[in-house]
Amino acid sequence: MMKSLFLCIGLVLLPAASDCFAQMRSSALNRTVSQTLPKTVKIVGSGGFRGLEAYQSGFLISNEGHVLTAWSYVLDSDVVMLTLNDGLKREAELIGFDPRLDIAVLKIDVTDTPHFNLDVATTASVGDRILAFSNLYGVATGNEPVSVQQGFVSAKIQLSARRGAYQSPYQDDAYLLDAMTNNPGAAGGALTDRQGRLVAMLGKELRDSRTGFWLNFALPMEKLTDAIKRIRDGQISSRDDIIDRPTEPVTTSLLGFSLVADIVQKTPPYIDRIVIGSVAERSGAQPDDLVIEVNGQMTASVKDVLKQFQRIDRDDDVEMTVQRGNRFIDMKLRLGQ
Repeated sequence: MMKSLFLCIGLVLLPAASDCFAQMRSSALNRTVSQTLPKTVKIVGSGGFRGLEAYQSGFLISNEGHVLTAWSYVLDSDVVMLTLNDGLKREAELIGFDPRLDIAVLKIDVTDTPHFNLDVATTASVGDRILAFSNLYGVATGNEPVSVQQGFVSAKIQLSARRGAYQSPYQDDAYLLDAMTNNPGAAGGALTDRQGRLVAMLGKELRDSRTGFWLNFALPMEKLTDAIKRIRDGQISSRDDIIDRPTEPVTTSLLGFSLVADIVQKTPPYIDRIVIGSVAERSGAQPDDLVIEVNGQMTASVKDVLKQFQRIDRDDDVEMTVQRGNRFIDMKLRLGQ
């Protein structure tokens, strides 16, 4: 034992010393993985419009059961189920989301559970070793642990990517990884350093819009933390708060536009038609704009937009944010303007 220890700390690495260092690294890695896995969750929800996969990943970020994940069609479901590392299943509530950052915060009914502390999240540099925790391909369905990949940060880039015809709304710094995380189910997983400290959230499946290559990337926590705190504080919310309804609320027809037909569960609120000369046209709204916010409340569906309009008196301003391509456009609509 003493001989092995001497070889480990000596300056000359003999074969036995190399084996010893490998064992030490392996032991430390095992500890990191075993301490991190209980902070991860598996998410099952909607399969999207075309039979896409109905699962993704997430991780706990509070002692009260808050979970960070990617904002995606998987969450477009009346029931979203989360499975903890020990196989315990819980129904999740969508607390809020920020489509500009592609993040969502869920909450499950658990307390005193292992979680990442956002206040001590760290950053990474090019060449740093990382660990990626995710339920890629949905292979972990019960109490099986999520997959863990080792890799490096190969670059820090300005993200400019798309999935199919859709441009990624997130257009800020991102970590480019050499681990193969760009696979179904990996979105929303946790990226940590080799000590298990949270670094980033794994991004969705995207291609580089310039080269066409699929990207393995993650969104730095430093870019997400402020939005996460605002969501948890209720400043960005998806909940149907109880408030007084005006006797004469504003409507889309009064403003001069219509949304696409609400024919599927949580139909995305795209503008279908604009009336020439209407308030909507004068305010700059266009067909195919995606309405993502009405008077400070996020709108994930046609029903959400109509619900928010029911809360606004027709004499009041309607502040609306739409997504047009990869741009976010704020506009103010008011009858009589």
